[in-house]
Amino acid sequence: MPASRAYLDWNATAPLRAEARTAMAEAMEVCGNPSSVHAEGRAARALIERARARLATALGADGCDIVFTAGATEAAALALAGRDLAAAEIEHDCVLAWTRPVLPVDGAGRVSVAEPSASALQAANSETGVLQDLPPGLGFIDAAQAFGKIPFAFSWTCAAAAAVSAHKIGGPAGVGALILRPGHDVEAILRGGGQESGRRAGTENMVGIAGFAAAAEAAMADLERGVWDEVAELRNILEMALEAGPSPIILVGKGTRRLPNTCAVAVPGWKGETQVMQMDLAGFAVSAGSACSSGKVRASRVLAAMGHDAVTAASAIRISIGPGTRREDVLAFAEAWTRQLRRRVARAA
Repeated sequence: MPASRAYLDWNATAPLRAEARTAMAEAMEVCGNPSSVHAEGRAARALIERARARLATALGADGCDIVFTAGATEAAALALAGRDLAAAEIEHDCVLAWTRPVLPVDGAGRVSVAEPSASALQAANSETGVLQDLPPGLGFIDAAQAFGKIPFAFSWTCAAAAAVSAHKIGGPAGVGALILRPGHDVEAILRGGGQESGRRAGTENMVGIAGFAAAAEAAMADLERGVWDEVAELRNILEMALEAGPSPIILVGKGTRRLPNTCAVAVPGWKGETQVMQMDLAGFAVSAGSACSSGKVRASRVLAAMGHDAVTAASAIRISIGPGTRREDVLAFAEAWTRQLRRRVARAA
């Protein structure tokens, strides 16, 4: 086994930010149920409401309702249950569970939307990084991958609702949020004590919420400093190194607007599952698609929707990097991956 590892799976979850860790440690010192009326309860409630306001500002959603949830999956369910929205096959499973996958997708992974108010659309695809043009007034936006990596403000979209997740931006796992346009409401799925203005029952995850708000502010600061422009340069270096290998490869979405950190590469016939295992043994954490499929490795539904054949769709991996990734990490990965590809080509000769 290698002496050190490189984590190249930021789209699955980002490493916990120091700012989030500090905020969570401080929140752990607050003892009180936010629904209690005594002083301790009021202190807990104040912490949550400050975090709500901070998150709204980071999201460009001042004046909107922010509903804290257990993650973007729950936020999507809360937004979509009981609505009849159209979507595309490239959407995340948590959106497809509640929508009709009828919207067309072109070869670059872009979705055509005829009726925005009756449609759900992701801002960025988790597997390919391809960005969508968001027409005004969408019924729902999955912003989990876009928020914190590219400029995004809910107020720009005029959408009815959007979902975001803390652990995609360096916050803790297990907390997310649903943003609601003023005047647009949802019916609670979790019923009970009436927390979150009656939209989501259950005692709020105060510690997670504090970490979420801190991570969101730190993510916005990174964007303003141009940190993700530097990440994009590393991604381009990685892709050039991969293309210099011994066999033609497919860089999915190249030439299309993408997240600055995402590289989806396919070598038809070289199964993604095999690549992931070989790279894991070599000391690199990558994935073969979304990490939200209960640990399954399977042909990419996203690539199939883009028109790739079944062999290619089963042969893709995703390398997703972040501000903590170093130049030597991506070059070492390219060298290890290319070494395995050369062996494969040699065996086939």
